[in-house]
Amino acid sequence: MSRRDVSAPTARRQQKTGPRVRRRMTAVAVVLALASLGLVARAFDLQVVRKQFYQSQGDARFLREVPIAVSRGTIFDRNGEPLAVSTPVVSIWANPSEVLENEDRIPELGRALGIAPDQLKQYLLQRADREFVYLRRLLSPDAAQTVLDLGVPGVAGQREYRRFYPSGEVTSHILGFTNIEDHGQEGLELAFDDWLAGKPGAKRVIKDRQGHIVEDVEQVRAPQPGRNLTLSIDRRIQFLAYNELKNMIERSESDSGSVVILDVKTGEVLAMANWPTYNPNALHSSSVSDRRNRAMTDLFEPGSTVKPILMTAALSSGKYTPTSPLIDTNGGHWFYYGHDIHDTHNWGVLTPTGVLTKSSNVGAAHIAVQLDTDLMYNTYRAFGFGNSTNSGFPGEASGHMKIGRDWRPLEKAILGYGYGLNVTPLQLANAYATIGDNGIMHSPTFVKGVDGEAKQIVAPEVAQQVVKMMITVTQPGGTAAPYAWIANYTVAAKTGTAHKASAGGYSKNSYSAAFAGLVPASNPQLVGIVVIDNPKKGSYYGGLVSGPVFARVMDGALRLLNIPPDNIGRWYAGGPLQGNNGLVGNKPPDAPNIEEAPVEDATP
Repeated sequence: MSRRDVSAPTARRQQKTGPRVRRRMTAVAVVLALASLGLVARAFDLQVVRKQFYQSQGDARFLREVPIAVSRGTIFDRNGEPLAVSTPVVSIWANPSEVLENEDRIPELGRALGIAPDQLKQYLLQRADREFVYLRRLLSPDAAQTVLDLGVPGVAGQREYRRFYPSGEVTSHILGFTNIEDHGQEGLELAFDDWLAGKPGAKRVIKDRQGHIVEDVEQVRAPQPGRNLTLSIDRRIQFLAYNELKNMIERSESDSGSVVILDVKTGEVLAMANWPTYNPNALHSSSVSDRRNRAMTDLFEPGSTVKPILMTAALSSGKYTPTSPLIDTNGGHWFYYGHDIHDTHNWGVLTPTGVLTKSSNVGAAHIAVQLDTDLMYNTYRAFGFGNSTNSGFPGEASGHMKIGRDWRPLEKAILGYGYGLNVTPLQLANAYATIGDNGIMHSPTFVKGVDGEAKQIVAPEVAQQVVKMMITVTQPGGTAAPYAWIANYTVAAKTGTAHKASAGGYSKNSYSAAFAGLVPASNPQLVGIVVIDNPKKGSYYGGLVSGPVFARVMDGALRLLNIPPDNIGRWYAGGPLQGNNGLVGNKPPDAPNIEEAPVEDATP
């Protein structure tokens, strides 16, 4: 075959395969173009059309909104000393499912947390469907860091704040406490919770799979720290009141007691102490009874401490003056509507001032029955008996007093010496402060510089006369002498000893021992109330049990506040029984030693 004949078929085959290659190349190019177009479309769909959806999905896996903890406002005393502060702490939390994936790490985690491993595992299993559970709250930063340094997957820390009270049990009943979420639960922490709490902020962060923050993205809400609060309380006087009250209760083996100190001119509460008490830094060791602010919540019959209020009504009536008319208490007994109203001694004939000086129940009852019922009732009500003091303190009791039109003759008589009504120590303190401030009543306040409501409820001259009458109680021969004496200061006061009510009547062996006084009497600046419940050892009389507490607390308070003395060089022992032109009345029979016999009547 010739060479020409061999090459001819080859040329024909090349002519046939050329178009097929081009078609294949075209097909491949079309496929690649369509694939590229699909990728572009998919990218457009992911990045434009459904961007928000996928962004949210990604955020859900790594982006978190976490709170920004804020510090609760600090509570200060009137001199700027901190009474309640917030300290930074760390709470340990976990994602249960992540921790359970590393089950071999649970024992060491439990040891670091102080939790039994089996208990911790069970706790996590029961909450495996959650992403967030607390393991331990409010740890110190060092203790929390020890846990976090273990590097257990799914365990992280969250910064918070914990309340701390530097004065502990001394101011606990005033301040109250906060719960684990740092919200006020009792006392002023509760009353001013909105003011103190502030508002937590929020921020978005990126977290890794172990819950650690790796990047702050943005602040969602700015935190608003709590505002500070300055109280009227003077921590120095508060310590004095607390220590003296505690010492007397322990010495007399009493059940409980309260001390209240007010600024007469403003109604500011300078001190309020109770016993028993509790440590707000260790709530678990206290009972509900320990946490009760007895000065605000506990009611008692004021006994003879109500007699200055009775004298205010008597002087306001125009029927009585400090020296007249004379009141016959001879025999020391008055049988009235079948009830034996009696004194501990036969005081003879007394002036109205003498009724206070000797704390004569017979004399007080005689005065009460002679007064117009509406006048006496309205006077008691005006002094706050049966009403809240509007102090704003949570749980404050309003006391109880029967409506005047329902008083029977005997009820009216015994109301004259402090039975048949119930008051709180704060109510009684505020009533005495009203007498001390020339008849002007202020609403008690726990906040420094707050001008509470003030109103004139009795004539200034009446209030001034009552103060002068009360001075005789602390002079020689009075029921508070010498136990309530304060060197270089005159004291206007009244003692009170009342049988405690019990089922079916009054207990024969259980008493409330009270003392109420104003200092310095020439220009009262401070009022103090001491109430001691059921003293069992030694005397149970208000002058002997509560009077010394009053004297020691006020002695320190007067000096701390730089209140000048009003009796320098005029105070001496063994002064006359009758002073101020015979205000006390006629000379009584010789009385036994004050430590051996009672000088005031506690019988209802």
